[in-house]
Amino acid sequence: MGWIEATARVIDAINLRIGRAVAWLALAMVLVQFALVLMRYVFGIGSVMAQEALIYAHALLFLLAAGYTLLSDGHVRVDVFYRPARARTKALIDLVGVLVLLLPFCWLLWDVALPYVEASWRIREGSRETAGLPFVYLLKTAIPAFVVLLALQGLSLALRAVAVLAGRAPGHFAAPEP
Repeated sequence: MGWIEATARVIDAINLRIGRAVAWLALAMVLVQFALVLMRYVFGIGSVMAQEALIYAHALLFLLAAGYTLLSDGHVRVDVFYRPARARTKALIDLVGVLVLLLPFCWLLWDVALPYVEASWRIREGSRETAGLPFVYLLKTAIPAFVVLLALQGLSLALRAVAVLAGRAPGHFAAPEP
């Protein structure tokens, strides 16, 4: 196994572990939402903190699992053309997609989000609600994490494509099973 395959496998392993860990937030979201409905309609009480915790969990699930979604081939693509294509054509599409679309998007988002997150950290931004969660700045930190995880997984996809195009792999070499 060459350095290309080894690097791709390390990146895949990182996103696989993070994706599996973050997936538990889906269960937490269901339980918190159930508790909120029960509290509101059975007991007549509400909780701003619990409502914000639900929003935080949803945001973290979306942001931190994006690399995992790309790893497991769950992102949107025009499969009408991609699915029947040969391995080399798929590799070329993947490589061009990563270099022309994904990585520039990640760079732009990083460039725009970093000052936003830094400003939030500077003032230790909290909820607008008095009874809300006091650490919005920690949630906003997930935005640069999203960018890094997605860009790394894009790099892994590009490395796999290069290996196929260079004839070092007969097709996409296997990514870990999600």
